Amino acid sequence: GAMIVVFTALDLFLFFMLWELTMIPMYFMIILWGGPNRIAAGLKFVLYSLTGSLLLLVGILGVYLNGGHTYDLLVLSEQTYSSSTQFWLFLAFFLAFAIKMPMVPFHTWLPDAHSEAPTAGSVILAGVLLKMGGYGFLRFCLPMFPEASANFAPYILWLSVTAIIYGGYLALAQSDLKKLVAYSSVSHMGFVTLGIFVFNSQGIQGAVLQMFNHGITTAALFIAVGQLYDRTHSREISDYGGLHKPMPRFVALFFLFSVAAFGLPGTCNFIGEFLVLVGTSYVNFAIVLISMGGIVLAAAYMLWMIQRVALGEPKTEAAKMLPDLSNRELATLIPLAILVLCIGLYPGPLMEMMDASVIHLIHQTTGLQVEEVSQFPLRP
Repeated sequence: GAMIVVFTALDLFLFFMLWELTMIPMYFMIILWGGPNRIAAGLKFVLYSLTGSLLLLVGILGVYLNGGHTYDLLVLSEQTYSSSTQFWLFLAFFLAFAIKMPMVPFHTWLPDAHSEAPTAGSVILAGVLLKMGGYGFLRFCLPMFPEASANFAPYILWLSVTAIIYGGYLALAQSDLKKLVAYSSVSHMGFVTLGIFVFNSQGIQGAVLQMFNHGITTAALFIAVGQLYDRTHSREISDYGGLHKPMPRFVALFFLFSVAAFGLPGTCNFIGEFLVLVGTSYVNFAIVLISMGGIVLAAAYMLWMIQRVALGEPKTEAAKMLPDLSNRELATLIPLAILVLCIGLYPGPLMEMMDASVIHLIHQTTGLQVEEVSQFPLRP
């Protein structure tokens, strides 16, 4: 309920109060039902969250004092601020949202939180909580502080591409299934900020699609890892192998979500990453080339994970006897698999739903009139 209000609030103070409220259940999910290091992971999550919240509160108070003493977002969206005021207000809002996403170098809380949280906590964290940061950029940073956004954009683009590559390398080095998926989120969120701060319709629409699609594929991967853990009580990749024999239904779905996570054409993540790269190509083609390296890394660590977990021969006699997914477990994954394929093969309706909002946001930020992406997908 708190997250629904965060995404719909038109009052800045109400937004802040519910932003804070979302932290509490996540904290208790980690420390009450998490893994062996749950206390440390929970405290790290809270400390990072409170730091971001403090910066957000400072920014909100600055907007209130400089924007006519109101928290009404409809009124505040019409306000203009001096260059120096925009600089400091943007910085406060940006850092708060960057911690929530999280962007490099504020990402270190995420792998610990994911690895120690129960499966339900990881799904909520990946599916919804991280997207609050991207929503904050789109809802506040760009329309309220357009000049500062443009001034900071070149640096944010390079931070984003750093996150894409760095997150990929960290994921490639993991031996824990959950941490591998967690570090892949750092890389995926790099594509989101990259698309947002290129200030064109392709980039922003790709970023929104990437947030939505990441919530589907990463949540599905966390559910799948949780289902494996329930059977073996291990998340070490080296403990698995040959699961295609005892668990063919699991392997089929696990394969689909894994290839979707690195953006295989025909799956949902492809269209978001493709649009982000198209939008970025109009701004800095060098960043596009580097970002494509991140996609190659994603393919490497996801295919390596599939090969180690699903192919070959089972490592132990117990692995040969693992039960396949039950109907109840299939019921949690099949709807997500349908979404992965439907959005990947026919993204048009979802893109059309976003066209008007994206065009309005770009006009607010840059003053430019742009074409609808669903009609002209490759035009600047």
